[in-house]
Amino acid sequence: MKSFRNTSLLAVFLIFSCTKEGDLPLSFPQTSETQDTISYLALGDSYTIGQSVDSTERFPVQLVDSLRRRGYFTDNLRIIAKTGWTTTSLQNAILAAELEKDLPFDLLTLLIGVNNQFVGAPLSAYKGEFLSLLQQCIGFSGNRPDRILVLSIPDYSITPFGQALSGSKQDSIELEAFNAANDSICNTLGITRLDITDISREAVVDPSLLASDGLHPSGKMYTYWVEEMIPLILKKLQ
Repeated sequence: MKSFRNTSLLAVFLIFSCTKEGDLPLSFPQTSETQDTISYLALGDSYTIGQSVDSTERFPVQLVDSLRRRGYFTDNLRIIAKTGWTTTSLQNAILAAELEKDLPFDLLTLLIGVNNQFVGAPLSAYKGEFLSLLQQCIGFSGNRPDRILVLSIPDYSITPFGQALSGSKQDSIELEAFNAANDSICNTLGITRLDITDISREAVVDPSLLASDGLHPSGKMYTYWVEEMIPLILKKLQ
């Protein structure tokens, strides 16, 4: 396990500085074009809660808007995510969230792991907790694993903040290992996984894909994610 970084860097690194609500139930006005009503649970960390972007730009909200335009109205969006969360943090938050009244969810997304890698948590521990989280998701979906979509971990090492770290190259290598692990577990459970890591790396040539903090995705990058998510999710909801 690698040691913790300089404390001043940790203070600046917004992935680990919790500033936003972790469990957000949101509702959206129904339109006359709506054909189906679905419930959606989004689980994750700063990438799901949308650190440093407006709440309307975070990817779960953009996804709900995009689905509504296609005839799927979401009357129950719950976001359980917070900046700085590891798999352990997310597991604890789920236990406290009292989801029973909302079950089953028609759609679930999961994006978690960047903070495990950053603080030097063992990959083996991540594998076990990620598997447990996916098994919980299957239960939350009413035993419909086809209703779950996992997103890969973005590569923060290419951002201005990541480049300022002396171990940015090593971070990228370790993130690849974490992504390989969650990909393997998804394959084992028959759960769809979308690789958005390559999109995150486009920020090298397009700074507008990053939020003002120079670390997290901008609303524009989240839009790119949603464009890739929509075809997969529409197949799940048919």
